[in-house]
Amino acid sequence: MIVGLNGSGKTTSAAKLARLLKKEGRSSTLIACDLQRPAAVEQLATLGKQIDVPVFTPDANEKNVQRVAATALERQDRPASAALRRDEPARLAIFDTAGRQEIDEALIRELKELKEFLQPQETLLVVDAATGQQAVSVATHFNDALQITGIILTKLDGDARGGAALSMREVTHCPIKFAGTGEKLDQFEPFVPERLAGRILGMGDVVGLVEKAAEAVEAADAAQLERKLRTASFDFNDFLAQFKMMRKMGPLENILGMLPGMSNVQGLSVDEKQLKRTEAIVLSMTSEERTRPDILNARRRQRIARGSGSTVTEVNDLLRRFDQMRKMMKSTGKMKKMMAQMARMKK
Repeated sequence: MIVGLNGSGKTTSAAKLARLLKKEGRSSTLIACDLQRPAAVEQLATLGKQIDVPVFTPDANEKNVQRVAATALERQDRPASAALRRDEPARLAIFDTAGRQEIDEALIRELKELKEFLQPQETLLVVDAATGQQAVSVATHFNDALQITGIILTKLDGDARGGAALSMREVTHCPIKFAGTGEKLDQFEPFVPERLAGRILGMGDVVGLVEKAAEAVEAADAAQLERKLRTASFDFNDFLAQFKMMRKMGPLENILGMLPGMSNVQGLSVDEKQLKRTEAIVLSMTSEERTRPDILNARRRQRIARGSGSTVTEVNDLLRRFDQMRKMMKSTGKMKKMMAQMARMKK
């Protein structure tokens, strides 16, 4: 049972949880029990389609939440001809409930009655981490009324918001079970306290970074890129491939924040417009030019600038930085060879 105020990300979190369970091989059904907010049912149905998870939606004129819940549970039960295998886990029901702009008696009464009827295994409170101490007050009120079993923190994409997590854990004595780290449906993960603490203290979240990379990057692609870097044969085709790899891992600011020492850097930001301009410059090159950057003379650079909507100066800056990067790779390769020779001499 998912509870919380309007605007906290409750409906989206329900869908994100269903997606995470599906990724873990567990089946679930999303059940729309928010009969108060306009378009809440339609929103859940749309999200369910996006993640390919079934959604139970009530009739348009239905006003009785318990009747909706009972009907949904009846329909979820499989007929005898489709009985569960002994080794097949049961399908989980995720109930997206109504919220309000603020806590009131009518909301609490409705949620209490629904919880008493459902007897859910988990009652998860969705709280917006960006609201700071207000989130702590919300958590206290919901816990007093419903005895929640866990918290889902949304908008936990900034380290300064970690204080709210600590306070909520203290006042409710309930674990923070999941964290939403962005708007996309895949930006949702089990909450690991050590990782948040590491990011706040500037130690980064290298494990989280590796996990994101493992999900986004194919092993063969990573091996090929590593080989190119090692042999200093890196070209603009590889540059473009690396660009796409990074994009798959999510917002670059979040990725940078996972690196040790980077989370405490003031004003850490990534200029998305600049990144798109850089990508446009590379895409305006011919296949031969991306493979052999050395042939990019003045005439070719002017054509690329026109094609990408940038200036010749911007094209020259990119080529200069790219050249510096390749030289650095060559130096790294020479250093490795020299170290290997020294190691052989010692033997």
